[in-house]
Amino acid sequence: MIYPWQTDDWQRLQQLRAHWPHALLLHGEAGIGKLQFAQHLAKGLLCENPATNGEPCGTCPACLWFSQGNHPDYRAVLPEALAGLAAAGNDTADAPADKADGDEGKKTRTPSKEIKIEQVRALLDFCGVGSHRGGMRVVLLYPAEALNVAAANALLKTLEEPPAGVVFLLVSARIDRLLPTIISRCRQWPMSVPQPDAAQTWLAAQGVDDPAGLLAQAGGAPLAALALASDENRALRDFTLAQLAAGPNCDAFACGENLQKLPVPLVLGWLQRWLYDLLAQRTASRPRYFPGAGKALARCAQSADPAALARYIKTVTRQRAVENHPLNARLVFEELFLAYRGIYTA
Repeated sequence: MIYPWQTDDWQRLQQLRAHWPHALLLHGEAGIGKLQFAQHLAKGLLCENPATNGEPCGTCPACLWFSQGNHPDYRAVLPEALAGLAAAGNDTADAPADKADGDEGKKTRTPSKEIKIEQVRALLDFCGVGSHRGGMRVVLLYPAEALNVAAANALLKTLEEPPAGVVFLLVSARIDRLLPTIISRCRQWPMSVPQPDAAQTWLAAQGVDDPAGLLAQAGGAPLAALALASDENRALRDFTLAQLAAGPNCDAFACGENLQKLPVPLVLGWLQRWLYDLLAQRTASRPRYFPGAGKALARCAQSADPAALARYIKTVTRQRAVENHPLNARLVFEELFLAYRGIYTA
């Protein structure tokens, strides 16, 4: 099933059924359920007895095969690190660990976070074979921004000459990282962020304490807020926010020591949200992500040098461009938090 806040998107999307595009790009904020929506859409496209609104019946052979993960006319292409999401449907879940080939207990390798060219080339065989059930064939790529350069170029060739009867569903939370040529060959579909009241009601129904606060930290994305509620790194997130709230007294070396085992993108996300709120506090006195830290934000915003803050935001943005590179996390964090202290006037 899709999430309650996706009903409007679903209904509007059904207007395309008469002339379905060969490639649909579903994009929007992370944590709003785009992957589950795309999977439900794929199931509906493959269903042999869909409802008038495009909902899959759930009982035909195609629906049963899809639910079991073995429909012959469906392919999901994801990075190795996200392979478990092919069935889970949660676009905020953590990636499962993976071991290298070899004896048990020997060294492991980190699962790839990229969609590789070999995966895209494998689609050529899938696209070249006729439908097993006489209907559509559906390819889902998630997240589309994980395509490396070679894979993106290979996919582009396929999108330029789309095979008959094949529908591509691309899902992305970072459309700015996609090749413009790929975007131009897709029908873009921005996914809606739910209204705060509806999202808080849903979170409360999931048993989440403080749904309003967590939803704010997640930027209004309910699934991201749900993940925050059970995040094993919550204590370290609170530690990081306390250090940021200290402004010029932030202990950069303690941050490096305590955060070094965390993924760099995770910490950069916390840092960027705090910096956004610093700017929001300076300009409108209305922080978005951490409204509960209003006093600390006001104090930090008052003593931060505007030009230094702007330069530092650019530094963090550049760091995000290489966040998945195998860098020494401790050194990255120490440098970032030392630079953060430098934005404050004496």
